[in-house]
Amino acid sequence: MFPSGELKEKFRPQLDAETPEQWRVRIHRAISWLARSEQEHEDTDARFIFQWIALNAVYAQAFTDTTERERARRFIDTLVALDVQGRLHDVLFSQFSGPIRTLLDNHFVFEPFWIALRDHDPSDGWERSFRASRKVALAAVMNGDTATVLSVVFDRLYVLRNQLVHGGATWSSRVNRNQLKDAVAILGALVPVVIAVMLEHPDADFGEVLYPVV
Repeated sequence: MFPSGELKEKFRPQLDAETPEQWRVRIHRAISWLARSEQEHEDTDARFIFQWIALNAVYAQAFTDTTERERARRFIDTLVALDVQGRLHDVLFSQFSGPIRTLLDNHFVFEPFWIALRDHDPSDGWERSFRASRKVALAAVMNGDTATVLSVVFDRLYVLRNQLVHGGATWSSRVNRNQLKDAVAILGALVPVVIAVMLEHPDADFGEVLYPVV
């Protein structure tokens, strides 16, 4: 929808404009990593990691007492409010409803499953939690609740991100191919739209940028 080259052209005039430096740094970093991800046509693992870095560039904030999930949700709420054209909604509910439903049905990207496995928890606690989470997400899908669906999707993708970045998966493994391919397709559509929305709102408050240019 918005290839990195097109986003870069939209961003170029803003470099000399009186726009906030924090915003310019976020956009510049995100487009650079998105462009790098687009070069990976065969390596799904690498494409996903570069896409995630692009996403992290736009929403990561200076270290605070809030959790990653809380920061992501606050960013999503801000983004959805700014997206008056409903482009994020279109990606979630029109273009990728199938892969998103598949992601929601996959317990391998549900963090409580791995916690129960690690703790040798014999109860069905994680399963009940999984069913409840899936029910909330599907209800949000049915109601067109963009912010909630986006929050759940990012939460699941974050588990996949952790598996790769922390060495919890083998490169080019056949074990996690399906969820990784879906993740790459979803992020490949979402991240450019996220950047496009932010490009239209340079004065929006996205918080202090993580690792500012010094």
